[in-house]
Amino acid sequence: IRSALTNTDHMMMVTPINDLHGWEPGSMVKGERLMRCKLASTHRLFDLYGWAQISRTCLTLRVSKEQEHFLVLPDGLAYSEVTGSSLVKVNILGEVVEKGSTSLSVDTEKFSLHSAIYSARPDVRCLFHLHTPATAAVSAMKCGLLPLSHEALLVGDVAYYDYNGVMEEEEDRVELQKSLGPTCKVLVLRNHGIVALGESVEEAFYTIYHIQAACQIQVSALCSAGGEHNLILLDRTIHKPNQAGTVGWAGSTFGPLHKSRIGEHEFEALMRTLDNLGYRTGYAYRFPVLLERSRTRREVEVPATVTAFHQFDDDGVHPALRQHPFAQRQQQERTRWLNTPNTYQKVSQEEASPGHQRTTWLKTEEVTQAGSTSIKIENPNQFVPLFTNPQEVIETRNKIRQQNRQDMKTAGPQSQVLASVITEEIPPEPEPPNPFNQLTDQELEEYRKEVQRKQEGGTNGTINSARLTAPQTTNTSVY
Repeated sequence: IRSALTNTDHMMMVTPINDLHGWEPGSMVKGERLMRCKLASTHRLFDLYGWAQISRTCLTLRVSKEQEHFLVLPDGLAYSEVTGSSLVKVNILGEVVEKGSTSLSVDTEKFSLHSAIYSARPDVRCLFHLHTPATAAVSAMKCGLLPLSHEALLVGDVAYYDYNGVMEEEEDRVELQKSLGPTCKVLVLRNHGIVALGESVEEAFYTIYHIQAACQIQVSALCSAGGEHNLILLDRTIHKPNQAGTVGWAGSTFGPLHKSRIGEHEFEALMRTLDNLGYRTGYAYRFPVLLERSRTRREVEVPATVTAFHQFDDDGVHPALRQHPFAQRQQQERTRWLNTPNTYQKVSQEEASPGHQRTTWLKTEEVTQAGSTSIKIENPNQFVPLFTNPQEVIETRNKIRQQNRQDMKTAGPQSQVLASVITEEIPPEPEPPNPFNQLTDQELEEYRKEVQRKQEGGTNGTINSARLTAPQTTNTSVY
């Protein structure tokens, strides 16, 4: 088996199983993508184990119980080239619902047996019909499958049915339903191999794997012993093997309940093997192999505020006092470093060549900033001194929040230097009186004519300027 899974002939060229990335059929139901990958991976396992028979081996999977759709391998496609998209979806009558990525058809006569079993057993989700030489030989024996080994006991109850190759008549379906019963998971078809029934792909493969092993052991034992009378048969009432994957208690009797489906762990191991060989199964793993390594306290970044909280032993002594002096000094240095703010800044400097800048880290005191002044932190409690009343801090915080809500924030403290200076308004000085306000209209008209006469060059007379410039005198005449 190991050589079959690690054969170099299969590693030369591997067709990926999960090729559904760019293939989106319109009728794909929920979970169908994973079901296609599981069934295609099972076909690859049958090919690697040497169980693939061209004529009679058939693997099917129920996709939807509501619509009664099933995934089937198209007729003419080898098990080594089955992919998720190459599977064909059919209904209960074998009619094609989704053709897949190939142009091949489905053999309805081969599917008729699976259709009859699915109709009789609604609880079954997967069917594997194995027709290897060992299973065909055991199905041809009158004694049937004998309890010779542990594998035969793991198979459980076995039903037998005289199969003639087709399931066309209704009487055949009724007889099959009577032979199969409501709970049997293994059906031996007389002279036509064995069928494994499962509620999942993992359970069906787990059953068919042990059927093949039990049949090989039985054939080898009968050939060596010379007959059934020379064999030691196991009593099923005494020898009760525990099926791997059944619900059981993990740890002690009162431990936690660990649930997993039958054959799930074994099937995941096979899927990991195929993935390691490059098959790309697309299987969704439920149980990771490697446990996540728990991170130690040294790998977790401790906030700086946590270092101020101290815990004491039962004796009232600080744990740091019990440490080695070197370890204690190292812890103090780490605490100081965590409480120290970053004193470096990222600065872009001009280089010798124009247009080129170089980014470097400089200390804060070395960087000259015009917009602000850096504050040197002398001790960790510079902004919040030690022994500060927490109630005062809370009150100050509430005041700041109240100011923010009422939009009362200012640019800062207002200057009170000029608060005592009182500015008094000085009344404006009165304007000088207008000398023409006290002249009559006649005097103004004579003054206008006199000015006009002077502009024209006439010297007929002069105006009495004293009368015009002295508004106190009234009724003056122009000579």
